[in-house]
Amino acid sequence: MLRPIRTIAAAAAVLLAATACNSASTHGPGDDAGKGGGGSVRGVSADSIKVGGIVSMTTASGYSKKDTDLGAKARYDRANAEGGVNGRKIDYLGAEDDGQDPAKNLAAARGLVQREKVFAVAPMSSVTFSGADFLEQQKVPTFGWGTLPSFCGPKYIYGFNGCLVPMPGGTLNQTWPEGLATVLGGAKGKSVALLANDNDAGKFGIRTFTQGFTAAGYKVSYAKAVVPATSVPSDWSAYTKEIMRSDGGKAPDVVISVMQTPYNIGLFTTLKRGGFKGVLSDPTDYDPGLLAKDATKQALDGVHVLLQFEPFESESAGMRQFKEDIRKTAGGKDVPLNMHMVTGYMSADLFLAIAEKAGKDLTVESFQKAAGSFSDSGTLVGDRAEPKGQRESFGCGALVQLKDGKYEVSSPFKCYPPIPFD
Repeated sequence: MLRPIRTIAAAAAVLLAATACNSASTHGPGDDAGKGGGGSVRGVSADSIKVGGIVSMTTASGYSKKDTDLGAKARYDRANAEGGVNGRKIDYLGAEDDGQDPAKNLAAARGLVQREKVFAVAPMSSVTFSGADFLEQQKVPTFGWGTLPSFCGPKYIYGFNGCLVPMPGGTLNQTWPEGLATVLGGAKGKSVALLANDNDAGKFGIRTFTQGFTAAGYKVSYAKAVVPATSVPSDWSAYTKEIMRSDGGKAPDVVISVMQTPYNIGLFTTLKRGGFKGVLSDPTDYDPGLLAKDATKQALDGVHVLLQFEPFESESAGMRQFKEDIRKTAGGKDVPLNMHMVTGYMSADLFLAIAEKAGKDLTVESFQKAAGSFSDSGTLVGDRAEPKGQRESFGCGALVQLKDGKYEVSSPFKCYPPIPFD
C-alpha cells in the first residue's frame, strides 16, 4: 500500500487490507506507468483521449449511483461538440459497475487500465475505493466525489470538490454545521445527534462531523456508527429510543443521518412516529425521483439535505448550462435531476479543465504539472484549486429542504472558511 494513502486512511484500513494483496500491477509502480504499447502515452492518440469510469450502479440495498455516468457523459458530450481538448475528442467508455463491492472496484480499476488502456478514470463514485492504490501506482489521473480517505493525499487522485475526509493536520469543511445554524437561527445551545453505518466510512464520518459541529458551537449529544451496512434494519426503534433521550433525557434539536436513502427513510419515519419535532438532515436525499412515491415523499418531508454544489433551483449561468447538457445527452428529455449527475458532471469537468491546461503535448507528467498550479472560480462547486483540493475541500455548499412535495433552498450556496482537523 502506498505510504500517502496509508497515512491518511487509518479509518479504511480493514477494507483496504482485504484487497491489498491483489492490488499489485503486472508492472512495478513506476514501470511504463502512463504508457501504452510502443512507448506511446497510455490512452492518448493524435485525435482522442480514452477515459473510463467506476460507479456503484447496483447495490444490495437498491441504492444506485447510475446517473453519475449520465452526468459524466453529458459533460464529455459538450466538450466534444466544442472541439474536444486541444484538438482531441474524449473517448468515454462509460462506467464499470462495482456493485459497491471492494473486489469489483479493484477489478474495474485493473480492467480499465490494463485492458482498456485509459488515460484517466473520471468519474469514480462508490462508498468503496479498493482500487485506489492500484490507480495511484499506475499514475492514472482519477476524479470523483472526495468522500473517501483515498481522495486525500495521493498525487493522482482528485475530488471534484476537494478532499472531504481530511488527514490530521488538514482542514474540515464546515458547510453542514454552518448551514444548519442558518436554519436554526444560530448554533449556540443547540444539540445534535449523529448516526451512521457500522463501516469505515461511517466511523470516519462520525469522527469528522463530531469535531465540525462541536467547533461550530453545537452540543453533540449522540454520535454512533452502529447501523449495519449490509442490510437496512426492519426495526429502527432501538436506535431512535436512544436518540430521543440523548440530550439529558430529552430529544436533541437536530438529528443527522450520515447514510443512504433507504436507511434515511426508515430512520426518519420512525423518529416522526415517535414524536420528534426537531430538524432532520442528511447528505443524500436531493433527488426529485424520490418524490414519485408518496411514502418516500412523506418520509423525507421536512428534511434538510446537504449539498456541496449549487442547488438545481439556482438561476446561475453554470446551472443553466448543466441542465442544458443533461437534457441533450438524455435525448432532449427533461429527466429528473439528482446529485449523482452532478458528481459525474463535475468529475469530468475538473478533468477536462486540467487536461486543457496541460496543452497539446498531453502526458501524465504534463497533466500533473498543470494540476500543480491549477485554479479557477465560479464553478458549480465554487472556486477550485490544486493541489489544495488534495488536502482540503473547496469549502462551499448549501442546504435544501423537501417541503410540500418540492425542494426549497433553506441555506443558500456559500463558501465557508474551513477549520483545522485534529
